[in-house]
Amino acid sequence: MAAERAEISEDAILGGRLILRQPRNGHRVGHDAILLAAATLARAGEQIIDLGAGVGAAGLAVARRTEGVAVTLVEIDPALAALASENAARNALAERVRAVCLDVAAPAAAFASAGLAPGAADRVLMNPPFNAPQQQASPDPGRRLAHSASRHTLDRWVGAAARLLQPAGVVTLIWRADALASLLAALTTGFGAVTLLPIHPKPGVAAIRVLARAVKASRSPLSLLPGFILADEAGKPTAEAEAVLRGGALLPLARD
Repeated sequence: MAAERAEISEDAILGGRLILRQPRNGHRVGHDAILLAAATLARAGEQIIDLGAGVGAAGLAVARRTEGVAVTLVEIDPALAALASENAARNALAERVRAVCLDVAAPAAAFASAGLAPGAADRVLMNPPFNAPQQQASPDPGRRLAHSASRHTLDRWVGAAARLLQPAGVVTLIWRADALASLLAALTTGFGAVTLLPIHPKPGVAAIRVLARAVKASRSPLSLLPGFILADEAGKPTAEAEAVLRGGALLPLARD
């Protein structure tokens, strides 16, 4: 039991608004999950699905911010899914947040068996694996599972989101900025009104991530928002970044 506790850390995020238990090694909660949550608008009464939820950071952050939403955390790794369920209880959100152990690429019947029928969600948020297996492959199996993807992975995840969303439902995701072309191609089928928010580490530096929001079956055109900058030239977090990452503020992408 002591060895098990030593392998798990308990960390405060969002300025202490959430306390998360997570593995000390392997995939850990970072800026991506908090940015994803900040890009996801939610309203009371909505059903939200977080695909690839890990220990639940993004979905729990949305649930903490918005009273009255119901969130399902979908995670392929049984250990992480169990931690996500613990984290929902630890943060007094278990009445509105549940975790299921399920592969995003599983057939629709498997999702339906887990209570996630087609058209069940108002919103889907997701942080898909985005590294090709031969690139930046981590020796840690947890990191490898969380980050490595085949060329079909994104299409499968976007397809799952399209199936789960009701008409005019919204998907929000975070992706590598240097792979933007593959993201736009994946969203071509089934989605429109794509809005992009580039994430820059510093002023004058190329974006490293892009947040995308898209509406199921919409025919509205693409729009590109001004970039969001995480730190100033000295490496100090910008006031805007602090407001989002620690204060729980919403990003401009979070709108209807």
